[in-house]
Amino acid sequence: MYTIKEVAERMEVSEHTLRFWAKSGFFPFVTRNQNNIRQFSEDDLNWVRIVKCLRSIGTETKLVKRYIDLCIIGDSTIPERYEIIKTTKAKALQQMEDLRKQLDLLNYKEEHYKNLIKHNLNDNWNPMNQKQKEYAS
Repeated sequence: MYTIKEVAERMEVSEHTLRFWAKSGFFPFVTRNQNNIRQFSEDDLNWVRIVKCLRSIGTETKLVKRYIDLCIIGDSTIPERYEIIKTTKAKALQQMEDLRKQLDLLNYKEEHYKNLIKHNLNDNWNPMNQKQKEYAS
């Protein structure tokens, strides 16, 4: 059994976030010890993994709770759970594409600045440098 602090360290999630998720009903089988401290089992860590995955992609709390509830209901809900996962995956793929475009721009700018430094050039793309040219004219 793991304390919330141990789970937070192991799963790289803040204790505050885990408490919020627990209060939201995302960990239906977490127990408490005689001191009222949450105790997470290995099975509970699997709940933490899927919740962390869904939330990191931006899945709304309400939909995460729906997914958890469907899991508890059982196999009759597999088609609906499949749709939630499929939609979440599509969102993750879109986020990856957006990040790839951002990384491309950052790579381009990195090379641009590296060239400016190497050749001791001014940054003609910097709007401030263009403003200064206007004032100098």
